[in-house]
Amino acid sequence: MKTDPGYYDYWPYHDRPKITWPNGAKVAFWVAPNIEFYELDPPANPHRKAWPGPYPSIAGYGIRDYGNRVGHMRQMKLLEKYGIRGSISLSTALCDHHPEIIELCKERDWEFFSHGIYNTRYTYGMSAEQEREMIRDSIETIYKHTGQKCAGYLAPALSHSDDTIDLFAEVGTELFGDDAGFYTCDLFHDDQPTPIHTRSGKKFVSIPYSLEMNDTIAYVVNKVEPRQYGKMIKANFDRLLEEGAESGTIMCIPTHNYQVSCPHRMKAFEEALEYITGHSDVWVTTGREIASHFIENQYDTAVADIAAKQGGMKK
Repeated sequence: MKTDPGYYDYWPYHDRPKITWPNGAKVAFWVAPNIEFYELDPPANPHRKAWPGPYPSIAGYGIRDYGNRVGHMRQMKLLEKYGIRGSISLSTALCDHHPEIIELCKERDWEFFSHGIYNTRYTYGMSAEQEREMIRDSIETIYKHTGQKCAGYLAPALSHSDDTIDLFAEVGTELFGDDAGFYTCDLFHDDQPTPIHTRSGKKFVSIPYSLEMNDTIAYVVNKVEPRQYGKMIKANFDRLLEEGAESGTIMCIPTHNYQVSCPHRMKAFEEALEYITGHSDVWVTTGREIASHFIENQYDTAVADIAAKQGGMKK
């Protein structure tokens, strides 16, 4: 019986080697807009229903379509106002369904990372080979439509399997070498980058992608009001900024263009963005840039420190 996921070792938050961000920043700040495509009538998955009610789920589909028609434009304009380049958690089928969105994001130099093909087709029940092909398809689609070598992965609808990380690392290497497939957003366990075990031995990291700051979790699961969500974002940032004075931290806001971009929710979100970007000691960046910086500058030191601490605990 497994007692933990096995992707990483226990590594106490205190007394780690200091993480330094560019220009002495205390916090690496990134926004991850989930730009997704939900099929009205997807293939049935025996492990999970795509829609809570019977087909056709016009209400569920409609608000998500609103996100791609209206909400994306509203959020993109807001992020641009505060100098934030989005790191898109992309349902890659969007490249075919809404290529105009892809072009707008390319023009603004946003990052594209894989969130599977459709957010209504899950990893649950797939064989390893089926999942490998889904990951390969998504990476190749991103490259075809954007020219970017996909660096990161978030499983569609968070339907992560025991093979996901290894498959993503391997497929990225097969297609593009070490320029692709080197970070995951699927683990949610830290406020700093974490070295991750892969069977290929590839340098691979987990980058904090906060479910607590995720607008869907806030609004749908925890029933938080917009004003309170804005306060939560600021409080989260304040704490990470304080701790970042000792060693660099990461703050991520995962968004959905059919959640935070609704008119009545935008003001609180904008006030939070204005507050965060108003600090001079914040690195406003992308998921790929965070992962690359850590791998290039601190990965080996982190691995050595983890090994030393594990050895000390075993004595």
